[in-house]
Amino acid sequence: MTLGPLDYTVIGFAGNNFNGRIAPEIAKVVDAGIVRIVDLVFVTKNAAGDVDIVELDNISDSKFESFAPLLSNLMGLLTPEDIGQIADDLPPDCSALIILWENKWAEKIKAAILDSDGFLVAHTRIQPEALAALNDELEAAGLIA
Repeated sequence: MTLGPLDYTVIGFAGNNFNGRIAPEIAKVVDAGIVRIVDLVFVTKNAAGDVDIVELDNISDSKFESFAPLLSNLMGLLTPEDIGQIADDLPPDCSALIILWENKWAEKIKAAILDSDGFLVAHTRIQPEALAALNDELEAAGLIA
């Protein structure tokens, strides 16, 4: 199987206040064929720093039930080392949802590149917050209105 480009996203929840309400919005981009969920892991760190790792594909906790429709294509590609590093970086009394996404939208572009004897030279993502900060600086300097 050929995969499209993969990205992972870590979404934190202060105070371990995860409720699962983001699942329907994630499901919308999955249902639209934009992305496919390749792996989904939940990490909790209590105030003492103790970590609990939950693989969502075999959990019956009600706060995760909204993710059930998203679990059919999981491949378990996140390694224990990947998850451990994210858990280490997580502040105490915080939880995180780790999502490994396949960018389905890029599959045909990837195929066209390969069919043209092309190859990817670079790819990076610019976060919207960085663009907003740059925009604020440019406005303050009077360079844009």
